[in-house]
Amino acid sequence: MDDIGSLDVRWIQGFTNKCIEFVDNKTVCYTCGSHICFLNLETKKQSVLQSPGRGIGALTANSKNGTFAFSEEKLSPSIFVYSFPELQLKNELKGAAQTDYKSLTLSESGPYLGCCSSFPDYTITVWNWEIAEPLCTQPQAGQDVISLVFNPLNWLQLCALGTTTLTVWNIEKSDSFHVLKPSVIELPANDGSFIERLVPPSHTVSDKLPYFGLEMPPTAISGLKGNKAESIVTKLCTKARVTPTAICWTATSELYVGCEESFLLLVDPDSLSASVLFNPTTADATPELRHGNFQGLTLDKSGLIAVGKESVVHCLQIKGSQIDITHTWQLEGPVTTVMYSPDHEILLLSSNTGQIYVLNPTESDNFVKVLDVLCGNFVAAHLSHTGGNICVSVRDSGELQLWSADGTILGSLSLQTEVTSMACCPIAHYAAVGTASGNVLFIDLNMEHLPRLVHQVHLYPTPVDHLVFDQEGHYLLTTASDSHIYVLDAKPSNRFSVIGYTVVPGSILSLSTQCVRDCEQVKVLALCNGQELTVFSLPAKNLAGPDCVDRHGCLSAHILKVSRYEVPHPLDSCVLGVSEVFANCREKKTLQRFQLPQDTESLSSQQVVQLEPEQEVGGHPLGPTSLALSPNQLWLASVGRDGLLRIRETTNMEQCLELQSHSRRLGGVQSVSFSADSQTLLTAGFRDGSLLCTDLRFKGVDADKVNRAAQYSQCLDNFLKNIFRTENRILIAMPEWGQGIHTGAERTEESECCYPLQVSGGVEALDVTEQDESYSSLLSAPPSHPTWLESRREAVIKDDNEQYSEAKSNMKKTFKELRDNIQEMMRENENLPDLERLPQKEFNLFTEEQKRLGAMVEQEVKRVRNEVEWEILANCYLRDVLKRECWDSMKVKGKAIKAFYSEHEVKNYPLRERTEKEVEDLLRVENIRKLEKAACTQSSLKKNSDTTSPKEGEPGKESLEAETPVVTGSFSAQLGYSNPYIYDQFCLQTTEQRINQIILLQDVIYRIKTAFNTDFEAVHRQKVQELNRLKDRNTNIRDITLELDLKDTLWEPSLTSSERPEGLLTVDDSEIKAERYLTPEQKKEKEKKKLEEQKRLAAKDDNDKDRALDDMMEGVLEVKKEDILKIEIPPPEFVLTKPEIQWNEEEKKVYKDYEKKTKELNEEKEKYKKSLETEMKKLQASNKEATERFDETLTKLFEKKVKCEMAIYQEELKNTYLVYSVLIEDEMRNRELELKLKLEKTLAYKDELVEEVKRHEEDVELFQETYESVVAEDKVLDKEFSKEFFDVPNHVVDLLYKLFKRRPRVQKMRTETDNNLSLFKEQRLCSSMAPDALGKMLKAMEELDAPENIPEAVSQPVWERFCLVRNTKVKSEHKVKVKAFTFAEMQAFLHKRRDEVHATQQEIKHLSEGLESLHEEKNRSLTDIMVQVLLKQGQVEVYTTELTPDYTDCVHLHRTVVEDLNRTIRTLGDQKIASMVECKDFRKGIIRQQWEHRMLTMQIEDFNNKARDAQMLRLSEEQQDYLNKTDHGSRVSHQVHILEKTVAFQEKTHRQSVQHRIKKIEQLKRQAAMKAEKNTTVEEKLPNMQVTMAETSHIYGGLASEANLAAREQKRYQEIVQRKNLEEFARAQGEELAFLWAEVERLRMKSFPSLDQLKHN
Repeated sequence: MDDIGSLDVRWIQGFTNKCIEFVDNKTVCYTCGSHICFLNLETKKQSVLQSPGRGIGALTANSKNGTFAFSEEKLSPSIFVYSFPELQLKNELKGAAQTDYKSLTLSESGPYLGCCSSFPDYTITVWNWEIAEPLCTQPQAGQDVISLVFNPLNWLQLCALGTTTLTVWNIEKSDSFHVLKPSVIELPANDGSFIERLVPPSHTVSDKLPYFGLEMPPTAISGLKGNKAESIVTKLCTKARVTPTAICWTATSELYVGCEESFLLLVDPDSLSASVLFNPTTADATPELRHGNFQGLTLDKSGLIAVGKESVVHCLQIKGSQIDITHTWQLEGPVTTVMYSPDHEILLLSSNTGQIYVLNPTESDNFVKVLDVLCGNFVAAHLSHTGGNICVSVRDSGELQLWSADGTILGSLSLQTEVTSMACCPIAHYAAVGTASGNVLFIDLNMEHLPRLVHQVHLYPTPVDHLVFDQEGHYLLTTASDSHIYVLDAKPSNRFSVIGYTVVPGSILSLSTQCVRDCEQVKVLALCNGQELTVFSLPAKNLAGPDCVDRHGCLSAHILKVSRYEVPHPLDSCVLGVSEVFANCREKKTLQRFQLPQDTESLSSQQVVQLEPEQEVGGHPLGPTSLALSPNQLWLASVGRDGLLRIRETTNMEQCLELQSHSRRLGGVQSVSFSADSQTLLTAGFRDGSLLCTDLRFKGVDADKVNRAAQYSQCLDNFLKNIFRTENRILIAMPEWGQGIHTGAERTEESECCYPLQVSGGVEALDVTEQDESYSSLLSAPPSHPTWLESRREAVIKDDNEQYSEAKSNMKKTFKELRDNIQEMMRENENLPDLERLPQKEFNLFTEEQKRLGAMVEQEVKRVRNEVEWEILANCYLRDVLKRECWDSMKVKGKAIKAFYSEHEVKNYPLRERTEKEVEDLLRVENIRKLEKAACTQSSLKKNSDTTSPKEGEPGKESLEAETPVVTGSFSAQLGYSNPYIYDQFCLQTTEQRINQIILLQDVIYRIKTAFNTDFEAVHRQKVQELNRLKDRNTNIRDITLELDLKDTLWEPSLTSSERPEGLLTVDDSEIKAERYLTPEQKKEKEKKKLEEQKRLAAKDDNDKDRALDDMMEGVLEVKKEDILKIEIPPPEFVLTKPEIQWNEEEKKVYKDYEKKTKELNEEKEKYKKSLETEMKKLQASNKEATERFDETLTKLFEKKVKCEMAIYQEELKNTYLVYSVLIEDEMRNRELELKLKLEKTLAYKDELVEEVKRHEEDVELFQETYESVVAEDKVLDKEFSKEFFDVPNHVVDLLYKLFKRRPRVQKMRTETDNNLSLFKEQRLCSSMAPDALGKMLKAMEELDAPENIPEAVSQPVWERFCLVRNTKVKSEHKVKVKAFTFAEMQAFLHKRRDEVHATQQEIKHLSEGLESLHEEKNRSLTDIMVQVLLKQGQVEVYTTELTPDYTDCVHLHRTVVEDLNRTIRTLGDQKIASMVECKDFRKGIIRQQWEHRMLTMQIEDFNNKARDAQMLRLSEEQQDYLNKTDHGSRVSHQVHILEKTVAFQEKTHRQSVQHRIKKIEQLKRQAAMKAEKNTTVEEKLPNMQVTMAETSHIYGGLASEANLAAREQKRYQEIVQRKNLEEFARAQGEELAFLWAEVERLRMKSFPSLDQLKHN
């Protein structure tokens, strides 16, 4: 609101390289936040234009006529066109863009502007900005457009550079009608080759049908339809193309195109051809240009300037396809933009890192850096409290910068760490910087060009969120996300020591302070959790005492005097005033003022007081909002993400000053701060990288408030002056961090590592990094480095350990003795009886600790068990899914049967259950076939009843023949698995029949597989039975081997996993090697079963009958025959006790009986063994016979599997042919729809063109009538010339008529020399493009009308009348020329439209022919059916005329006759082959001779060309002289003589120059001696003069009064005002002078001739 005051932009800094353009020969403009900066490259002065809208979008400029245009950032944005240097709005263009503009461009050939809008319309529009009317638009044409560039020679050509495409838009006009026509440039592939466009195949009917059907375009195959179908298919089916990144128009209206892949292309927009000038993939490519050196291009006088990703600039000379590097410049870093000034005297480069370089080739060969402000987002910016309004800013990358009062960069320091906050100290010239690693860095700013790091402290493990100094510089307060507020001593004399900390509830959103000098207190306000305000007080002195801070560094509660308040709605920021709080409400979007209670002594620290807002006004629509209070408490500043800066009075917040300081789209404002005098504000953008300094001017404020603000600032300066001097002196004396010598305590308390810093002053950067080991670490603290609080706690623990070490050792000994006693008691307790024994828990002295540890263990076990259970559950779910999809869904599971004696294996066919749709389709097709067969049978019966044939049995035979495998194409019918409803192969003529046939063939395949699976299951069951029988036989064999005591291994086959696949889904206990885990319930169940088993065994042992049976008869009642081998007859006892000579007769008789029984038993054993062996051999033979018989059965099954496979493959092959034919037909249908759609669109387009042509024909006819009338009027002037001078003699009339026809040549009036070295020569402008042509002609006619040109025979009145008539004629001629050009333009436009109509008609004809041929091919594909015929192996298909031979006329011959005939035929055949070989060799010789003849002919032609080149070779005079003269020695001696003369002359000149310099030195020495004498005289008088000066100053100081001081101040104020007025007047005069110079230059340029015009005149 201007009635309150204003916010004037003092300066703005920041550079994003988004867009930079020349506005005149010496000035460039670029965007900076919501402003446009203008930088004079010579004086380096900067001016600013604030956007009249909301933000700055796209920017462009035209340096030829001093105009620039930009768009705003809002919905439905406008484009503003301004003039430079007046900065006056020329016009505002309101287009149809909905969101934003991506690119703007101004034409150098006229008042034309091209723009491309963003989402969603993507419209390219060409405007006439003088009349604010759009000439032509093209919607949905700029989806990937990056930039637009007009052709400098022809505004009717506009190049659109896209992310992957390059398009040249031609503007075609007819009178006032304009239209945009695109021309897409085909770019090469990544390897440099050019890709041919996908051309749809022609649809002409051929004699032979391709084997695999018709060839269809990809769009028909994919089934895509619509406008984007072809483009999508083209992208998918072609190789990747190069990516254009930079374009540059040439002087011949061609385009240089630089690509990201380091290609350089030359594009001809007229022929739409692109040629590769540089290919980095070739072997002979220049190595310096292979790595992305064409990211920026501009045209030079001698070639092309190219910049790229590297820090190198190349000047290229291009001759044809040859590229040579003529010059190379090395820069500090990579640049992205390159351009020449309009006069081609200054080469400008800009980078993404905030630098601008210029090069003036006529003055120097080195680049000069004119701007170095760096890039990146600002974190914070503050105005230093010292004099001069020095600005300090810091970026998120750690770049700290110092700016002067006029916005000039003074110095910078690279902290090389991520920064989160910053604050400036009011009592010393330093800044505190918070980092993301939790460090607080202290930067000395006394040397503005060389700031340095003097101290740092590590406070937090998280980023530092807030840094705040109080107004008098007592303390520095810091916060982070851990809710700790640290209080640091802000004085350098106290080494920035950490005093202590306090903890507030919740996260801290805002922190502010207020210093109350009367109470010597510093009040601190912290906003916690959005709704809680915590206020505490700190004494201004003596805060570091033991009563104030405990051993751990925590501030005492009685010192802080904490008060807690709660507000009704959440806040996002607040500031503390004098007994009041200003805050921004997040929910209500309002600014609120709260009054704090005066009496807070009675409130406890835990009591929460409810606050209500006393005043509430509207705030920022976009949050979060930041607030700042001026040092004099009069102004409140607020900023938000909307980019607005608002200033309000604290006493009345209703009215405010508002300024759009930063871009709303880029996040608005990051921070705001006041200067010490509250008259200057500094804001930093959130993501726009700009820093804005504004001056605050209030109009309606009382003078008392202004004086009070000035007095407050002066009073504060006086109060802090002595402190500032003292502390600043100590700060300057502090060593740079890492270079000074620190005490042990300091190194323990604070960080002990130093960091590499990059310091820059002004423009050039100075590297002050030390090379020692202390500078090898980073600024961010390492993870092992403790914070200040952790170090403090460690120190406290260390002190406690040292203090109580003896007591701790005594306690440890006592604990050890107690533990030993308890363990002894536990051992004694174990030996006591059960009644006297105490439970285990009675010996636990720390039951609670044991329970806690047990709970922790149980919790960890529970967590691990849950994780395992979840993992098991996931695996079970995956198992169930796989089982359901791959096992349960199968009607027939996949199995195999293996042979017993070989690796032969037969597998079945896994089958799924038929779906309901498949069964329904099959039933439907079968019903259709039933109806078709019934109808066919009915018709055949009717035909047979009407006509009786003598061969009635032939139809049956034909039907039988039709069903043979040769005709049906498969063996399925022979196998008995055919479907009776299968179509005949020769009857499939419709798509429905083919689809039905596919369903029936699938059923046949299913039947074959099902039938085979039935046989497979029978064989599988047979194998299972055989295995069971084999198992029983093996059991008998095993028993026999045991009885015979044999150790032979048995062959025991079993089912494998492939034969029993269901076994894979279950896991046996034997497969698990780990010990099984049992739950407590399972353990109880196992113990119960074990007890039951023990009881059962005990009961069994008590059975007397069983025990007696085992003891007497070994557990059996009778002896089996199988046990005969175990029977042994024991010898008599006397055999073992007595020798044979001592036996008596009875004993001998007993022994003979023993021998007889033993012999009989052995014979029985031998017989039994032989019977067992015979039985075992029979069992083994039975096993072998059964397995071999099964293998034979399996072989038969395999043979059947082979036949089934053959039948299945045959049916699948037929099915594949049918599916392919259906797909081909579907593709043909898609192609037909595509052609019809194209035909409809082409017809509609043709109708539009016809209507347009008719309309333009009418316009041309009307204009032709106008043109003819103008021509007739012009001829009438010729005819009526003599009538105008009827009163003049005839000879005078003839003389005047000659003068009447005379015209000045305007182009000759220009000077022959043109100081403008522009590479783009002025185009010959037609009358419609040069509106000042008539003025130039009339101005030239004024010279012919001058009185000195009056002929002698003509009087003055007649001459004046003649001049009027001649001027009328000149105007008429100019009008005729204008009309003629417009008429020719309209005719050309009409001719192009007629050509388009003709091309459209040709396209319609082509599409119609394509549709017709497609229909023919479609009908042919339906009738020309592919059938499958079975042939025997080795049999070849031949064409025969008669299938059945006729033997009625045969003659019987002897076999020898036929053999002789065959022998003769073979002999003649060999002779023919020999002659053919000889002919072939002779023909080879003829071809070789022809080839040699052609080679010799080419050599002759080559020699003739070389002779012609030698004859046409042009030699210079020097070369001819060298060739003609034979005496080369005299020539060389002559050249040597000339060189000797030249050397002698140069030596003479050098001696003269040396003598001149010696004389000059002597003269300077004499002058120096004279100056020394004068200095000596002055030094002798200096003491007396100093004494006199001191006395005079003392007397004058004693006599001075307040009135004199006031007068002096008023005088000084008047001088300042006068100086400011003079500066403004000088600036205005300078701008006016610059404008006049520009106007003089423009008028001077008008008088220069154009070579193009000279050629045409």
